[in-house]
Amino acid sequence: MDIRKVKKLIELLEESGIAEIEISEGEESVRISRYSQHAPVVGVPAVGAMPLPAATPGQAAAAESAVAEAPSRGHEVKAPMVGTYYAAPAPGAKPFVEIGSQIQVGDTLCIIEAMKMMNQIEATHSGRVVSILADNGEPVEFDQVLFIIED
Repeated sequence: MDIRKVKKLIELLEESGIAEIEISEGEESVRISRYSQHAPVVGVPAVGAMPLPAATPGQAAAAESAVAEAPSRGHEVKAPMVGTYYAAPAPGAKPFVEIGSQIQVGDTLCIIEAMKMMNQIEATHSGRVVSILADNGEPVEFDQVLFIIED
């Protein structure tokens, strides 16, 4: 694997704030982690004891609406890679899908840019888009839920 690609991965890891990334290319693979796998584990505080970061009223409302919009059923479309989420093929263009859109298997749902490559994410299930859980131009993590699709 080219050292320039490894450096780009390190930069991506630092910019996104994720803890670990693993990339396979043919028979070669590289895993980059912020934390040592051999670091001793010291007491972890209970979740309730952790201080929450201050949120602006807009952020709090957005978080509440995202929780309220997330349906309890349906097929989750997850990000297959770390990158930047784009809802449309170009700035100012109509998004690939919107809430309520009927989609078929193979329809393009979004684009994830990773290492300057635009990767089209296609639907693996037919149905209606009931929730879009990513924001245009924002970073997404591997396995992050992007869409909820109901049959």
